[in-house]
Amino acid sequence: MTAFQAEMLPEDLGQALMVGRVWRAAPVDGPAVVAVRGGRLVDITRHAATVADLFEHERDQLLAIVREAEGEDLGPAAALVEAAAAGQAGALRLLAPCDLQAIKACGVTFAVSLLERVIEEQAKGDPARASALRQQLQASIGGNLSEIAPGSEAALRLKAELQERGLWSQYMEVGIGPDAEVFTKSQPMSAVGHGADVGLHPSSHWNNPEPEIVLAVNSRAEVVGATLGNDVNLRDIEGRSALLLGKAKDNNGSCAIGPFIRLFDAGFGIDTLRQLELRMLIEGADDGFALEGSSRMREISRDPLDLVAQTCGAHHQYPDGFMLFLGTMFSPIKDRDAAGGGFTHHAGDRVSISTPSLGTLVNRVQRSDRIAPWTFGVRALYRNLARRGLAAAADVRSA
Repeated sequence: MTAFQAEMLPEDLGQALMVGRVWRAAPVDGPAVVAVRGGRLVDITRHAATVADLFEHERDQLLAIVREAEGEDLGPAAALVEAAAAGQAGALRLLAPCDLQAIKACGVTFAVSLLERVIEEQAKGDPARASALRQQLQASIGGNLSEIAPGSEAALRLKAELQERGLWSQYMEVGIGPDAEVFTKSQPMSAVGHGADVGLHPSSHWNNPEPEIVLAVNSRAEVVGATLGNDVNLRDIEGRSALLLGKAKDNNGSCAIGPFIRLFDAGFGIDTLRQLELRMLIEGADDGFALEGSSRMREISRDPLDLVAQTCGAHHQYPDGFMLFLGTMFSPIKDRDAAGGGFTHHAGDRVSISTPSLGTLVNRVQRSDRIAPWTFGVRALYRNLARRGLAAAADVRSA
């Protein structure tokens, strides 16, 4: 047992303004956009058939819809998130709180994760080499990389020095160079929500969760809110070659987001987010293993708004908006199966990611070929909305 304690919903639930998605059983038999008000779920789908469209409203109108728009009361939010975390099915099922948005992610945004990415690269996917490489790199590089601003003169001097010593890495380039790493984590509609299984590619034998803050951004590059995410990572596959990043990151169930998106308002905004601390607990189902970790946003090397600007602008547009994982400083190295072998997942692991203002995201780990396949995509969504007479409400820009 551990001392890890986490509430499933924000500690200030009465003040938190949140939106999400649930799957409603027959006769609806489809996804619904919900607002969380006073701890209760309200179906607001007839006002915004998709979350992406909801976020296209101007800020004041968006907040007004979520606070006040009429809708069907679906019951207490706490009961649903607690049932989902326990794996209990019912007439309502939590989905990832995004839908049509692209799902992007930033890598190597914390000094600790920078070192671990370099270790993966040097180890060529072999976890047994990681411990010795970690000691060598720490002794060679020295200092505190978190104190070096990416793209600064100090970063350029360090780059030149490391190149001379043969220690420069492509991960160093995105960690302390001027350009952030931004990649496509997952496809629109493919993320799983709170309580769902997350998937590991069956060929991976060295992998880990990555607890992250995820920003919700509309097509105008405006950050409208934030939520929690698990950027499931396959260390051995990416370590073999950075060109395998797609295979390492984008698999069935490898992206978890939720439980809800908390909207920015007078009580919760980007300055709040910059001070958040994420906690994570991994609990093994087959061996009693437990591992706690944390990721502190104040130690991020690139400001969240800079990461948004590097993702979207005159150089790249997202007409349906996007979700943006901000990276993690959590890289588990605690031995699990053998001395010096480090950490890797077992099937059945329960992963809990939490922070008081956003609640807790819980998922269980399985192989990606042994969980439910992803079949409900964008075409299925629009067929479903049309059957329910909601397709006309699915584009606020045409109204």
